[in-house]
Amino acid sequence: MKKPKIQTVCGFGCGSSLMLRMNVEAIAKAHGIDIEAFCGDVGSCCANDCDVIFISKELGERIKDRATVPVVEFNNFMDKAEVEKKTLDYLASVTDKEA
Repeated sequence: MKKPKIQTVCGFGCGSSLMLRMNVEAIAKAHGIDIEAFCGDVGSCCANDCDVIFISKELGERIKDRATVPVVEFNNFMDKAEVEKKTLDYLASVTDKEA
């Protein structure tokens, strides 16, 4: 499996996206999955090279029409259960496609 490149996005790319990135990295590590994660801002995220964009539901509406990769929306970046489920669901979907 190719290492998934996950972009976590918030308004400016340095606040809540950093917290989400750290949570996503911890989830992947706990499940033995090698990923690359980085932070981005809502204004430029669609131009960045990635396999998927993780973003809040509110900001997701602003990029859906411009994104060329899947967009995974979160209701609450601090809800560990939601972050874990959506992260693992995405990673499973990538694995299923390559199997």
